[in-house]
Amino acid sequence: MIRIAPSIIAGDMGMLAQEVEKLEQAGADMVHLDVMDGHFVPNITFGPGVVKALRPHTTLCFDTHLMLADPAKYAKAFADAGSDRISFHVEAQNPPRDTLKYLHRLGVKAGIAINPESPLQRILPYLSYADFILVMTVHPGFYGQKLIASVLDKINELSHIIRRQGLDLAIEVDGGVNLNNIARVHESGATELVAGAAVMKADDYAGAIKALKHECGA
Repeated sequence: MIRIAPSIIAGDMGMLAQEVEKLEQAGADMVHLDVMDGHFVPNITFGPGVVKALRPHTTLCFDTHLMLADPAKYAKAFADAGSDRISFHVEAQNPPRDTLKYLHRLGVKAGIAINPESPLQRILPYLSYADFILVMTVHPGFYGQKLIASVLDKINELSHIIRRQGLDLAIEVDGGVNLNNIARVHESGATELVAGAAVMKADDYAGAIKALKHECGA
C-alpha cells in the first residue's frame, strides 16, 4: 500500500487551512508537517499553535516531523495540538528509546528519522520501539533539494532488516521525491512518500497524487 503525504511547507503558507482542505479533497493519505527550530536545522517553520489551528480543517492524519534539537521538550504540545504521528531525529539530543516510549505514552504513533549521512546502524537498536522509520533523502532544513540517490541503498538494506526481524514497520521517505524517481524509491522498500513540490506546486493536486501512486503501481 502506497501512502502519499504532501508537505505543506511547499504550499501557500498564507493559506494553510485551505491547503489542507484541498489535500483531503485531492485524496492525500496524510499531511506532512515539517517543524524546524533554527537550531537543529538552519530554518524555522511553525509551532504547535499552527497545527492546532489546522486540525479542524481536515480529518487527514497529521504526520509531524520534528526537526528539533530537543524534540522531547515539545512533543506533548504537538500531540495535544492534534498530531497523529510524530517523528524525531536520531541525531537529536534526546535518548531515542526514551523518546519513542514517551511518544507512545502521549497516544501518537512514533517514528525515528535518520539523515542521509548517518549510518543505518544508528537506528537499528530502536526498530522494535518505533511504528515507522523516516529516511531523509535530502539534508533536512529546506524543501526543493534534489534526492540523494545513494540513500536508496540504505532504504533497501533497512527494508531487508525489517523483513528479517518480522517487524510491522513502515518506511517513510522524505526529500526530493517526484514523478521521475518515486518508482525507484518505492522499489527500494518505501511505502510512505513525502511529496513537497511534486504535489504542492502542481496545478491539480488530485492529478499529481494519482500520478505519483500510478508510478508505484498503485
